[in-house]
Amino acid sequence: MTLEELYKIIKDRKKNMPAGSYVASLFRGDGDRIAQKVGEEAMEVLIAAKNESKLRQVEEFTDLFFHALILMAQLNISLIDISRELSRRNKSKTKRVIQ
Repeated sequence: MTLEELYKIIKDRKKNMPAGSYVASLFRGDGDRIAQKVGEEAMEVLIAAKNESKLRQVEEFTDLFFHALILMAQLNISLIDISRELSRRNKSKTKRVIQ
């Protein structure tokens, strides 16, 4: 599954709020819970990076990306927004090198 496919599923959960959906339950809660989950997952990535196997590190990064995508959906930030910012930064960096 790509990040784009996952993001579409998350946006659908936000729109339709299906019963039994973990993602929908996060959207139903207070807005702080999603941000808190991103923080928790970031900390777990840091711990795994220092002490765990590559498999465990991949699992933790997956959780972090998943929750970051949920937060992005909550804030109406798209993957295109992120891609544009990365392109802008790359162009800015390239200009500095050329000058």
